[in-house]
Amino acid sequence: MHEVVTVPTHSVNPASTARIGSHPIHPMLVPFPIVCFVGTLVTDIAYWQTAEMQWANFSAWLLFAGLIMGGLAAIAGLIDFLSNRLIRGLAYAWLHMIGNVVVMLLALFNAFIHSRDAWTSVVPTGLMLSALTVLVMLCTGWLGWAMVYRHRVGVIG
Repeated sequence: MHEVVTVPTHSVNPASTARIGSHPIHPMLVPFPIVCFVGTLVTDIAYWQTAEMQWANFSAWLLFAGLIMGGLAAIAGLIDFLSNRLIRGLAYAWLHMIGNVVVMLLALFNAFIHSRDAWTSVVPTGLMLSALTVLVMLCTGWLGWAMVYRHRVGVIG
């Protein structure tokens, strides 16, 4: 006689749907906008301290690259979120998604501010938006970390 063993659903890891092989795409793309948006803050601070226009140019380029890569990361994350009810059932996932929408909106607004000429492209609004973007990313990054390491989202095995 064969015994049927059932696995409780709480022990099944929420799987990533957007993946290459067994590698989730979202965490592969996320470091790019993080680096770009932190780099924007660093170059904004450099511009604020030196008034060297090239720093403001770097900020604008970093914002553009961060928005493109953030959009790609958002698509992969949204595919995972919408295609797996276990992920949608996590409060962390909702907060992570909403927070990252806020990050992208702040960065988009910041890109419009950085399209201005000279000093007003960075000081004070651009610099404040860059700092706020990084602060919100710290929170959403922690939430993403918690989803992987506490709730094992996308972890195989």
